[in-house]
Amino acid sequence: MERKLASVQKIVDVAPIENADAIERVTVLGWQCVAQKGEFEPGDRVVYCEVDSFLPIRPEFEFLRKSCYRKFSNGEEGFRIKTVRLRGQISQGIVFPLSILSGLRFKDDTRENPVDDFKEGLDVTGLMGVVKYEPITSLTSSGEAFGLRPVFVPKTDEMRIQSIPELLRELEGLELYITTKADGMSCSLFWNSNHERPFGICGRNYELRPGDDGYSKAAEKYDLENRLKAYGKNIILQGEVVGPGIQKNRLNVKDVDFLLFDVVFIDEQGRYADLDELQAVAKDLGLKTVEVCQKEIRFDSLTIDGLLEMAKGKYTGTNNNREGIVIRPCKVKYSEVLGGRLSCKVVNNEYLLKEEE
Repeated sequence: MERKLASVQKIVDVAPIENADAIERVTVLGWQCVAQKGEFEPGDRVVYCEVDSFLPIRPEFEFLRKSCYRKFSNGEEGFRIKTVRLRGQISQGIVFPLSILSGLRFKDDTRENPVDDFKEGLDVTGLMGVVKYEPITSLTSSGEAFGLRPVFVPKTDEMRIQSIPELLRELEGLELYITTKADGMSCSLFWNSNHERPFGICGRNYELRPGDDGYSKAAEKYDLENRLKAYGKNIILQGEVVGPGIQKNRLNVKDVDFLLFDVVFIDEQGRYADLDELQAVAKDLGLKTVEVCQKEIRFDSLTIDGLLEMAKGKYTGTNNNREGIVIRPCKVKYSEVLGGRLSCKVVNNEYLLKEEE
């Protein structure tokens, strides 16, 4: 399932905020946002923009300039939506009345008032010109690219549970494991004898040239080109590159390292490894995995508030808020909601608020 940065949704609930006369809390999906009092009622169709949405410069967004305006060194500018706390209430995302889409239309839509028929769940990210907020990084951390990530390498993004609360029911009763979400750079390393370059290093979106960057250093540390060649399988290792100079090094590690969180078997139709298989591959290749907090646990009932509480905590041996947790079945399961593997992340709100200070 692709992340919908901006979508048509329904107001689930409206509630007062203590000691606040002009604002109130509205719930959309599993997210809680702050809105002007009286602006929305339960059941209203609205446009919801998630955290990390980067809104274009348009007159109707100018009220965000004081708190949300960002301009990059390449001249790109817009309004970043982030996690904030207002009158003690955490607000994640922003809610607009459906009228924000007035005058906008999808290609080939010739109806006079198409907004009237925009259904709940409709993705309007492109229609609104919204993109994901991603600060430009230097080549020392991101490397130079051969080109786009090969099609056989799956993207490493995880959906946040608040965006898909239906997943709660799919997770209940299953044997699960929970890992700490390492705060670094997502990396995929592959050996594929059928590819023009059998060994490859990928960031989130690109296949990278070997160089003096964090990705290459992590691969060299474990001699992964030679180890994967000797392993004898077409395989993808996905993990987090952490270390000095990477994402403030919140894990406080002394050297660049690679923490495995996924294994994909290319010749088995891109099958993801179960937990026991992942741990066996890590052992065979001499790799570390991300921290497994709990495994072989079951929940008869799950709530978003309960999972957000579980996501809190510090990275082991530090006083730094961890980014959050990732929840998966010990045996890979298919999700009807996601249309793919059942897996989700829960980001620590204390981490998000500290990040914005």
